[in-house]
Amino acid sequence: MTTAIAEVAAGPATQPHPNQFALLRQRRFAPFFWTQFSGAANDNLFKFAFTVMVTYQLQISWLPPAMAGLVIGALFILPFLLFSATSGQLTDKYDKTTMIRLVKNLEIAIMLVAGYGFYNDNVVVLLACTFLMGLHSTLFGPVKFAYLPQMLDERELTGGNGMVEMGTFVAILLGNVVGGLIVAIPEVGRQDVAIACVVLALVGRAVAQFIPSAPATDPGLKVNFNPFTETWRNLKLAHQNIVVFRSLLGISWMWFFGAVFLSQFPSFAKEVLHGNEQVASLLLVVFSVGIGIGSLLCEVLSRRHVEIGLVPLGAIGMSVFAVDLYFASRGLPPATGLALGQFLAAPAHWRVMADLALLSLFAGLYSVPMYALIQLRSQPTHRARIIAANNILNALFMIASSVIAGVLLKLGMTIPQIFLLVGLANAVVAFYIFMLVPEYLLRFVAWLASRLVYRFKVTGDDNIPVAGAAVLVCNHVSFVDAVLLMAASPRPIYFIMDHRIFKVPVLGWLFRLARAIPIAPRMEDPAAYEAAFAAAAKVLQDGDLLAIFPEGGITRDGTLQEFKGGIMKILERQAVPVIPMALTNLWGSYFSRVEEGGAMVRPFRRGLFNRVGLNVGAPVPAAQVQPDVLRTHVAHLLTA
Repeated sequence: MTTAIAEVAAGPATQPHPNQFALLRQRRFAPFFWTQFSGAANDNLFKFAFTVMVTYQLQISWLPPAMAGLVIGALFILPFLLFSATSGQLTDKYDKTTMIRLVKNLEIAIMLVAGYGFYNDNVVVLLACTFLMGLHSTLFGPVKFAYLPQMLDERELTGGNGMVEMGTFVAILLGNVVGGLIVAIPEVGRQDVAIACVVLALVGRAVAQFIPSAPATDPGLKVNFNPFTETWRNLKLAHQNIVVFRSLLGISWMWFFGAVFLSQFPSFAKEVLHGNEQVASLLLVVFSVGIGIGSLLCEVLSRRHVEIGLVPLGAIGMSVFAVDLYFASRGLPPATGLALGQFLAAPAHWRVMADLALLSLFAGLYSVPMYALIQLRSQPTHRARIIAANNILNALFMIASSVIAGVLLKLGMTIPQIFLLVGLANAVVAFYIFMLVPEYLLRFVAWLASRLVYRFKVTGDDNIPVAGAAVLVCNHVSFVDAVLLMAASPRPIYFIMDHRIFKVPVLGWLFRLARAIPIAPRMEDPAAYEAAFAAAAKVLQDGDLLAIFPEGGITRDGTLQEFKGGIMKILERQAVPVIPMALTNLWGSYFSRVEEGGAMVRPFRRGLFNRVGLNVGAPVPAAQVQPDVLRTHVAHLLTA
């Protein structure tokens, strides 16, 4: 079966639904969601109960309590380094639903062995099960993120990822809380943990039976079991799409950032906040809830598209509140062993919790669009392997975060100082990534313009193709028309623009960053004229979107001008569909000209948050395109 056929066979349902929560009522998503939820909960219930057991309840000479958490964490993450490359190949080669069920069968077997370990206080068996549960998660990771783009369409992908991200952190939280509570029950706690782990595994396997088939995307793949050569090959595959590869690095940095905070919560609660174990648990709750809320907000803020403009917003918030957490942690009133109620009674502690909640909320805004972008832009035949490479990078970055944090503590830095350093480093790393991949920054500017400068409503955006080449034609009303079109499109757009606009301060820099194509009149600069059409042909040959403003310049009176013939020259070289568009109610705003003066004077001449719109028409086949025909389409959209 070819890739295309496979994608269609398992293709996303197209029933309209109001929001991401409605996915929980659909078979293509709900059984999968609860399967991954139960698996994440079981992982953490088992790990935390085991950690508490060897830290507080047993005396193991060769595993001191101070080392127990580190050893368990290391054993759990080791399979990600060893087997991620293999799991990615298996996910591409076989039906993903079959893989999920096999993984859940493995979980049942592991939990039965772990049950023996809990009943007999056998630490060696439980350490082996920790490694095997890491293997279970390693096998499930690529399946989880490769399944979503096969079952959800582009408009659902951000919401689906947000639900999974939220569910994962809630499951982690519940697993930790329940594991800690059960194992602490006198006399029968460890046996009850064993029963709970097996029951959760059985529930997850039962739910997995209802997941619909998700056919293999590369059934002819020959599996390479060498993790080192395969990992290197996967990274090279990812590097073929530079936006995807640098997004992998961006996500890995987020895990580095988050691991620093998560690993320091117990010490932060005890040494800085002067709280007891309940306070440490509260920090985990606040962090998890923040991540969940941020993940769910992504769909609302993105208008149900994959909106990577949220990534810079998330990075800014992560840095701002990490830095403020340092200042909020200074000068707290002296105390020892504060109980939860005493901790909450101090107003200074609420600023700490607010910083932590907002920091994690913005981390959710940062991570979900990146995951969705990787899923959307990766080749379907290699998607799981690229996600497996991402898991390896994540593991390496998390290990590096633990080592670096440990070294900094040894050098005498306090935990708040480490938070400050990581917050500042996040700003530097984020800026570096956004300069390497300007699409993130451009989408951020477009997102801000369409929500803070204007109240921007898009109608007919389903007509903008999510794959394949097309030419977008639009009326030219203002100096920010291109920015608004970028905000409306789920994909990058390459613009052909009048060379004079590149001389406008700020906007010129922005359009150069966007790799817009400057064009000059043939009589003025014949070489630039021909170079523009050659560049346009290359964009379409690569399967991307090209946008032009056929009027040739910004309107001076607000009316639709005559369309010039450049569109025909473009289609002669590459015949592709043409999408007519019309920007409405933009004339007379700050960035447009007005009859009594130029643009960008009197910024509040139409008040704040001007209502503007974009109407997108149905594609016009290349064979039917003529300048007058396109002008008629755009004129009709202006009055729609």
